[in-house]
Amino acid sequence: MVFENKLGITESSELAREEERISKKKALELFEKGILDSLEAGKFSSLAKIHKYLFGDIYDFAGEIRNVNLAKSNFRFAPVMYLKHALEHIDNMPQSTYEEIIEKYVEMNVAHPFREGNGRSTRIWLDLILKKELAKVVDWSKVDKEDYLLAMERSPVKDVEIKELLKQALTSEINNREVYMKGIDASYGYEGYFIYKINDLK
Repeated sequence: MVFENKLGITESSELAREEERISKKKALELFEKGILDSLEAGKFSSLAKIHKYLFGDIYDFAGEIRNVNLAKSNFRFAPVMYLKHALEHIDNMPQSTYEEIIEKYVEMNVAHPFREGNGRSTRIWLDLILKKELAKVVDWSKVDKEDYLLAMERSPVKDVEIKELLKQALTSEINNREVYMKGIDASYGYEGYFIYKINDLK
């Protein structure tokens, strides 16, 4: 399935290439223009602004809460009817320790608030919280992609694995552009790894 897009692309692999190219360019702008520093760490409103900036040139729904239900494999993300409540809950979750921050990250992944581009946006959002609260970020070059995806898949039931995996990759290089950009790789997301099932039941 190819999402309707502003680029008029109808072929999935072409859309994926353009999406990654454009979102990386926009992610670099977020970093270099200091836009991220103006956002409130840990709030959904900030995640929505990140998503809109990354994907606004591609999708009309950029920055907008999804209105369809999503699932991957046998796991269903937060149902649309409970999504706004889930996001309000996440906004109010504590984020003063590493463990609390990763728990918040896991909950946002379960919420999966957008139709596409959740992974890239949420990794930037995670690093924004870590940077503010702990003066650390994740060096994604030290995170094995396969291990990360499997740990994230299991995290709603048991988050010890993802906590340990990301903890080993923490760095104090919070202003390093290369470290930041590594987290934008689409291959760290569910795109291309799990098949999404979408239904339009509200």
